Amino acid sequence: MSAQTWREVGDGPLSRAAAAVYTVLVVGFLLVLTTLPGLVAVLLLGRDASNLPLVALCLLPVGPAVSAALYALHHQRPDLTDLRPAARFRQGYRANLAQVLRIWMPLLLWLTVIAVNLAHLSVAGVPTGWAVPLLATGVALTLAGGNALVIASLFTFRTRDVLRLALYFLVRTPTVTVGTALLLAAAGALTVLVSEALPVLLAGPFVLAYLRVATPMTDLVRKEFTR
Repeated sequence: MSAQTWREVGDGPLSRAAAAVYTVLVVGFLLVLTTLPGLVAVLLLGRDASNLPLVALCLLPVGPAVSAALYALHHQRPDLTDLRPAARFRQGYRANLAQVLRIWMPLLLWLTVIAVNLAHLSVAGVPTGWAVPLLATGVALTLAGGNALVIASLFTFRTRDVLRLALYFLVRTPTVTVGTALLLAAAGALTVLVSEALPVLLAGPFVLAYLRVATPMTDLVRKEFTR
């Protein structure tokens, strides 16, 4: 079959759909594979507040893996003639690892501190009303961290600029903020109502949805902050 024929096949709607499904499956598999030891450890840990620092440590590989998945899904061409999701996942992992860890590690640290404080409010004798600002702070940090993860995965900025943009776009693009919050709520609901393993199995579709939700933000970043 000639190269021209392959190109025509690769440009068809069915081929594009098949390529998209294949890419999401491969990227989801690689995401799970690179985080599996930590996720298994989380499942084995008891549901006790004293284990929260260990949970954070086990979740450390998740940030770089999600970043690599975002990179791979964003850069994958939608045709069968150029399917290299695994290569793009590895490329994104290597390229973004250092900066993503500079964002992900402090985020996990702060969320762990907030979670530990929430778990010990009664022990510390703190009024229960303090739970509201603590929860609000945790949600804001999570949403800003989500923005930062996307920006760091798809663009090349200094870490301080990534964080500034992440905070700025919490307000500038409310649809992205709300969409990310809904995705996190959906993942949490599946975890509580069905199984902790289900969001892991759906990692590829979740990251793809995360990338699509963030499109208004990434379009503005590309338009206003890059040349």
